[in-house]
Amino acid sequence: MIMRKRAEELEKMRRAGRVVGETLQILQAAVKPGVTTQELDEIAEREIRARGAVPSFKGYRGFPATICTSINSEIVHGIPGQRALKAGDLIKLDCGAIVEGYHGDSAVTVPVGEVSQEALKLIETTDRSLQAGIAEAKAGNRIHDIGAAVQTTAEGAGFSVVREYVGHGIGRALHEDPPVPNYGKPGTGLKLEPGLVIAIEPMVNIGTFETRLLPDGWTVVTADGALSAHFEHTIAITENGPEVLTAVPA
Repeated sequence: MIMRKRAEELEKMRRAGRVVGETLQILQAAVKPGVTTQELDEIAEREIRARGAVPSFKGYRGFPATICTSINSEIVHGIPGQRALKAGDLIKLDCGAIVEGYHGDSAVTVPVGEVSQEALKLIETTDRSLQAGIAEAKAGNRIHDIGAAVQTTAEGAGFSVVREYVGHGIGRALHEDPPVPNYGKPGTGLKLEPGLVIAIEPMVNIGTFETRLLPDGWTVVTADGALSAHFEHTIAITENGPEVLTAVPA
């Protein structure tokens, strides 16, 4: 069932989104060679709870940590641990928080020290794919207008978009209907109406779009071992255009 959010629900989601955005800013500043993913996870939990929120991911379907930390060929759902970051790595930081029962969800890809030009192009393209998708998240458009914009941007730069994992509705549950694919035919799918809140999250690979699940049951990697990037924002559909709930005001 597609649930449109009332004004008071959107306000709680704005607060949750602000917590996520601020936490990701702090995490990005903490990324450097030698830092472990466990240390980043501890920072995230501290910052989320200090803001009166609760981590969305910790305990979700058994996930053991506050954030997902996915490195290089890991696409999503990497589990924090004792792995230390190295110069040249790409780390994807995916973060969620709950405020008064409502979720915010966002992700960024961060270079560790100096990275290759190809990696920088991948990061820039994935971020641009997210912005293209957000621009299509307008009342009256269709859900696949978002995915088509993401796909056109990513593939136009010579990359591929993951099919098996997609964006989603969000609200009282972390994952709600509708699914929000990063590909599709423009003008098709669910009509976007004010009050719908979705997470748009392009996952873009240098090589094949095919994926593989590691034995830990969580970490998703590229099937060919090539680099991947991931960006995400929580977006409210409004009569005045898309509102990015996880953006931090300048």
